[in-house]
Amino acid sequence: MFAALGLCALSTSHAQTPAAAKPPLPIFDAHLHYSHDAWEPLPPAQAIALLRQAGLKRAMVSSSSDEGTQKLYAAAPDLVLPSLRPYRTRGEIGTWVRDGSVIAHLESRLRRFRYVAIGEYHVFGADADLPVMRRVVQLAREHRLFLHSHSDAEAIDRQFAQDPQARILWAHAGFDAPEKVAEMLRKHQNLWCDLAFRSDHASGGKVDPAWRAVFLAFPDRFLVGTDTFTPERWHYVGEHARWTREWLADLPADVAERIAWRNGEALFTTMLAGARP
Repeated sequence: MFAALGLCALSTSHAQTPAAAKPPLPIFDAHLHYSHDAWEPLPPAQAIALLRQAGLKRAMVSSSSDEGTQKLYAAAPDLVLPSLRPYRTRGEIGTWVRDGSVIAHLESRLRRFRYVAIGEYHVFGADADLPVMRRVVQLAREHRLFLHSHSDAEAIDRQFAQDPQARILWAHAGFDAPEKVAEMLRKHQNLWCDLAFRSDHASGGKVDPAWRAVFLAFPDRFLVGTDTFTPERWHYVGEHARWTREWLADLPADVAERIAWRNGEALFTTMLAGARP
C-alpha cells in the first residue's frame, strides 16, 4: 500500500512539474531606422536594450543621417547590421534622387565604414533610371551590397534592368498584393521582400490564405521588419516581435523559422566580413 501511495505521490509530483518553456522564436528584423530625431529621447544604450528585450537575433539598421546607424553599430556590433541610407536628413526622402550631392555623401561613407546594404531609399517608376539612382545601383555592385528599395514594381524592374545581378530587398513587399508579389519573385531570382509596416498578411494569429500560398511557394524570400520610421515606433519593437511570432506559429515550423530569422542570417550576416552570402 505504501509502495502504491509512493507511486501515486511520485506521479502527482511529476504531473505538477511544468514542462521546460520553449524559448521564443528568434527574430531578424530587417527594417529599422535610428534617425537623428531618435537619438535624444532614446540614447543608443536604451535602443539596444529594447532590441534585446524583444528577442531580436539581428537588427538591420539605417538612419538619417548615417551617424545614427554608426552609433548603434558601435554599441552592439553583435546585433546591428548597418545599412547606408542616402538621406542626410529625413526631409530628403522626396528630393534625394535628383540631388547629385547624395553620391559624394554615399561614396564618402562607403570609404569609411562597412555595410550590408544601401537603403532604405524611396524611388518610384521612371525615377529609378535617373543618374543618381543609376549610380546607387553601380555602388551596390562595386561594394557587393544589397539594395533596400522602397519602390513600386516598375522601379524594381528598372533597377534589375540596370544590373541583372543586383540583390534587392523590396521594402514592405512594395505594399503590393500577394499575387503581384509572387509574380515579381518569379520574375527576379535576386529579389527578397520585407514585410515591415504591413498587417494584411495575418490577423488574430492566422495567416491570410493568399499570403500563405506565397509564403509556402517562396519560403526563402521573405523577412520581417518593424520600421521605426519615427522615434515613437521604437517602443513598438517588442510588441511587433510578439505579434510576428504569433502569426508565424500558423505556418509550418521550417517556413516560420526561415521568415523569422534564417533567411536574414543566410543573406546578410557574412557580409561585414567581405563575403557574399
